[in-house]
Amino acid sequence: MRQVLLRIPIRGDWSLGPLGDVPGFGFGIVLLAWCLFGAFSLRRLLKSEGGFTSELKVAAGYWTAFAVGIVLIPSIVPPQITHLPVFGYGAMLVAGVLACGWTAARRAPLASADPTFAREIAVWIVLSGVVGARLFHLVQYRERVFAGCESVADYVKASVNLPDGGLVLYGGIILATITYFVMCRMNKVDPLKFGDAMIPAVFVGIAFGRLGCFLNGCCYGNACSLPWAVQFPKDSVPWNALVQRGFLMPDALQTMSLHPTQIYSSINGVVLAAIMIAYYRYRKGDGSVIALAMMLYPISRISLEILRNDELGQLGTGLTISQLVSLGVLLAGMLLSWWSWTRPSSQLSSTTSPGGQVSPTV
Repeated sequence: MRQVLLRIPIRGDWSLGPLGDVPGFGFGIVLLAWCLFGAFSLRRLLKSEGGFTSELKVAAGYWTAFAVGIVLIPSIVPPQITHLPVFGYGAMLVAGVLACGWTAARRAPLASADPTFAREIAVWIVLSGVVGARLFHLVQYRERVFAGCESVADYVKASVNLPDGGLVLYGGIILATITYFVMCRMNKVDPLKFGDAMIPAVFVGIAFGRLGCFLNGCCYGNACSLPWAVQFPKDSVPWNALVQRGFLMPDALQTMSLHPTQIYSSINGVVLAAIMIAYYRYRKGDGSVIALAMMLYPISRISLEILRNDELGQLGTGLTISQLVSLGVLLAGMLLSWWSWTRPSSQLSSTTSPGGQVSPTV
């Protein structure tokens, strides 16, 4: 694990080796990189929009606001804060947003959708997913999360303290699903047809998110003696949890060997994304790919939960809350699959390939 990937100096020059020392934040290398990236992105957006549209104006406003923030960071950050930490989970979250958006944009033409809308909805789904995942965790583990909180500031700090762990994927999926249907309705997009093409992007995002879990130490596995077992250091999320539950002595320097369930889950996301991409051409009706995802992911999640050690049985059963939710999602997926496959096959309209050619659905 590596909760903090690196610490970036906020003030002063950065050493670039043979290139010498250059300013970092302020009027420095960060601003230059941001402006170059922004100019490239806005140029592509201008080309796709065909003019200086309202969407392009909003995007330009965002880029300008962030540029101003980069210039002001050295003067507005308190003097005692000398470095900006880059957290492993946050870095993987950003990577997941980019990969999810790229995948969605590439597959948007399959549903005759605008790639710009696909990228936009991918970002909103990821962001709402994080919020939903955190809210679900706060409700499920409220007694532990808010233990010792007395003031409003204590509750706020505990609510946003992600480095200590605290995201439940199914909570994110629930809120992200609501966000998805709202945005589809606002933009007059068929949610089932569009979702069939976009669902691989969701699993790509999950794959990156689980790598973030590994770097953060949350969602850890049960004890094992396999060659690829991992150990987490003292004061890490797994170490603290195992000590608190009496499975580890307080003087232990690291945890026992554990299943790297975060890596398993990441690989699972990649495999499911590949399956959805392959199945898309064989779907019977709109919603068929979504239904398959709603059946395969719960099955894999139930199996992975058996190897995890961060949750206990709930509601008087030996099943974790994620396994219980998985059963409900699996049932819903089976119903959606039946509905999709029993509708007339003519419901599937012609789809457009990324190259722009229209081809009948297979």
